[in-house]
Amino acid sequence: MLRLVELALFLSPFVFFAIWRAVGTDGGPSIKVVLAAACVLALLAGTLVWLSLHQALPPGTAYAPAHLEDGRIVSGHAVPR
Repeated sequence: MLRLVELALFLSPFVFFAIWRAVGTDGGPSIKVVLAAACVLALLAGTLVWLSLHQALPPGTAYAPAHLEDGRIVSGHAVPR
């Protein structure tokens, strides 16, 4: 599934460019295309801010990477400093 997402993210600029070239006129992109791009960029910025706040470690903690303990893998986690 992750590879499919990576492939979609890689190909999306090329697809958007091809669509833009196909529907574009000589005068440049229409106002609808510009507004759609602005909405997508605003959504992207909002998502990045949300992810940075949601997945950040709490204050006063440090990240302990994954390691082997008694022959099993212990996943990475936050530990107090």
